[in-house]
Amino acid sequence: MKRIAFIFGTRPETIKMAPVIHEMMKRKIFTPLVIVTGQHREMLEQALSNFEIQPDYSLDVMTSNQTLSSLSAKILLELEPVIKNETIECVCVQGDTTSTFIGALVAYYHQLPVAHIEAGLRTGDKYKPFPEEVNRMMTGAIADVHFAPTQESKLNLISENHKENTVFVTGNTSIDALLWVLKNKSNTLETVLNNHDIDIENDKFILLTTHRRENFGLPMENSLNSVRELSEMYPDLKVIMPVHFNPNVREKVDSILKNHKRVILIEPLDYVNFCHLMNKAHLIITDSGGIQEEAPSLGKPLLVLREKTERPEGVASGTAILVGTDKELILRHAKNLLNNKDEYQKMSDIKNPYGDGNASVLINDQLERMYN
Repeated sequence: MKRIAFIFGTRPETIKMAPVIHEMMKRKIFTPLVIVTGQHREMLEQALSNFEIQPDYSLDVMTSNQTLSSLSAKILLELEPVIKNETIECVCVQGDTTSTFIGALVAYYHQLPVAHIEAGLRTGDKYKPFPEEVNRMMTGAIADVHFAPTQESKLNLISENHKENTVFVTGNTSIDALLWVLKNKSNTLETVLNNHDIDIENDKFILLTTHRRENFGLPMENSLNSVRELSEMYPDLKVIMPVHFNPNVREKVDSILKNHKRVILIEPLDYVNFCHLMNKAHLIITDSGGIQEEAPSLGKPLLVLREKTERPEGVASGTAILVGTDKELILRHAKNLLNNKDEYQKMSDIKNPYGDGNASVLINDQLERMYN
């Protein structure tokens, strides 16, 4: 049976690759070859377990405080013998990470076709998000087939002179993953939150996440202070924040939010519990790209802690509000959603612009047309 390689290394990539791999395994036209680079070791292993995926290769490139240069070099050197020694019809990469770009680059060096899942997202600023914007563009330059989540993403690629017959609008596989988890996996949130003063079924809470490099330092400080103020303004409101492992994040979070009586800081959740936590939240405040795609499927209003987003469809449709890290802007929009039931409901009811959960089917259909 012909093999399609999937190269990824972080939890978000795992989540978005998993539905495509599941669909491929179900069809039995291709055999998926799963190659994980592993720069987010603990979170990656959690996600692989959640989706019941066993890697064929685990390169385990993670080291503490590594630079982007050292990570890139390490992935390239570790991938080289794997790609060289396997018989592969096509290499699939996803999104915008270092493993995405380097995976595509190694495939190109071996003259293998590259399929880019979640292609065509752009902000127009190569430093926002950093380094994701350039990773995505360079992967796009290499890719032979582009699976764009939205029509806008497709138009971005065509404007960069990619041939229209190589670009396919599929929706985003994150929606497939989210719906699969909510249908197939139960949560253990009561156990996770057992030592905290919260009734997860009935208490109103904000779900907060922040971890992006461009928000390190003062921008993150502003965001965290705004959420602290919100929790002090509304006695019936709590905040739950899974705190990213990055020490730059943990230091800021501890200095501003630790020991606040209505702020609950927890370790990063596995994807199953995180999906269910999103589903129970009243409002989500985040700088995550994936959550911008997922939250609208759950009817959750979203404030995005970024100056620019490569996912403008949510902002345009009204499922998300771009607030950056301006403290007053965050407070104003959050208070409006907390105080105004009509505004909250209006935002909750908007259809998700990122897809309907059918992306992995469309991607597999096209891979079979091209490489079977």
